[in-house]
Amino acid sequence: MQNYAKKHKEKGNGFGFGLVDLDSVTRTLSARYHKDGSEILIPQSNGKNPRRRTPEECRALMGYPDNFKIRGIGVSDTQLYRQFGNSVVVPVVLAIAKKMIVSIDKNSTV
Repeated sequence: MQNYAKKHKEKGNGFGFGLVDLDSVTRTLSARYHKDGSEILIPQSNGKNPRRRTPEECRALMGYPDNFKIRGIGVSDTQLYRQFGNSVVVPVVLAIAKKMIVSIDKNSTV
């Protein structure tokens, strides 16, 4: 990936990749992550090339619980990357729903 980015930079093209700062906030996980994962690469030690997140790491990143089953017959990594890239962040939706319930209860006239 690093050599590919260098080649494109020399040609004046816009290709690049993004390394995750493991002590910071992550970048957006997109539905096209399955293609090369270049938006969110995980740095590795000992001079190894960066890697993309595993589907299990994507599941956790999107807030699905550890016991959420993602593997099944005929479910490829490509399908999982697309599904998680098109997903909402579960804890965020839950927090919004809880606030909506409180607001509805508070303003209800029935």
